[in-house]
Amino acid sequence: MKKYAGLDVSMEETAVCVIDGEGSIVAEAKVRSDPAAIASFLKRWSGDLVRVGLEAGGLTPWLYHGLSALKVAAICIETRRMKAYAKASTVKTDRRDAQMIALAMRAGLYRAVHVKGEAAQKLRLALSARQVVLRQARQLQGKVRGDLKPFGIRIGKVGSGGFAGRVKERLADRADLWTLVEPLLNLRAALLAQVRAYERMLRRFAKGDAACRLFMTAGGVGVLTAVAYRATIETPARFRRSADVPAALGLTPRIDQSGEIERCGAITKAGDTLLRGLLFEAANALLTRSRRPCALKRWGLAVAKRRGMNRARVAVARKLAIILHRMWCDGSEFRFAAPKAA
Repeated sequence: MKKYAGLDVSMEETAVCVIDGEGSIVAEAKVRSDPAAIASFLKRWSGDLVRVGLEAGGLTPWLYHGLSALKVAAICIETRRMKAYAKASTVKTDRRDAQMIALAMRAGLYRAVHVKGEAAQKLRLALSARQVVLRQARQLQGKVRGDLKPFGIRIGKVGSGGFAGRVKERLADRADLWTLVEPLLNLRAALLAQVRAYERMLRRFAKGDAACRLFMTAGGVGVLTAVAYRATIETPARFRRSADVPAALGLTPRIDQSGEIERCGAITKAGDTLLRGLLFEAANALLTRSRRPCALKRWGLAVAKRRGMNRARVAVARKLAIILHRMWCDGSEFRFAAPKAA
């Protein structure tokens, strides 16, 4: 008889539940959160095991690829949909969660999630690490500004590169304050040096990757956006249509429809936050800084005139997500249209 298994993963232990085709529990256990330990427990049903489900989480890529290498039919499932399904149970334990995942595997009430390979995970690590370090450097800059205000010292408008020099200039006759602020500026400088190191890594990768070079022919798309798109999508064959990409990135509007009433709300923000933000920045660069004539820019500016610039940025980001996927599939560069005739 066919068997289905559910895994509720924790840092140290994983609750495992195996059920048969009728939904009856065959076996339950807690095993070490390790692909070999889980596969060893499941091997007695290897001939009958149809699907093994585990929710997306921190350990999921390692467990998923490890189980797949051990010939276990692992499926990574979407957490939000599983959570909605599990609300039917009034009991919330690791054991019960494993049972609910196994039942979802049997009933087909799940949505499979793409699990990135190690190369894509490394790119994601570089991108997210750069973002965190840059955020901390900006927080230190804001702290220095705020800490000097009670002493009547205002830094004024200055770029990131000239900030430390401006502070030193303002504190030229306040050695007591400079002694307190200098360590913060040194720490900020060290953080910015690491940001630049990450950016050099990402530029080297983008320069050597054909897909990234292709993406960067599009208006507004730079190294960060190109690498993030490459790492997040990973393989264009994941999507049957290019038009399906924005939904996976949370760039499509929420729809609330019942009877004759239909409301179109803000975007779902259900997908990858990092890539969605970078596409938004690329759209802003295309609309406000790009000088080259472009049909997408003209369309976005027309949307801005009707609906406002913020909605235009989101709309252009959605279009960019589709265009980049189609460019990847076709191997074609971004086509800049000729200037529109007056």
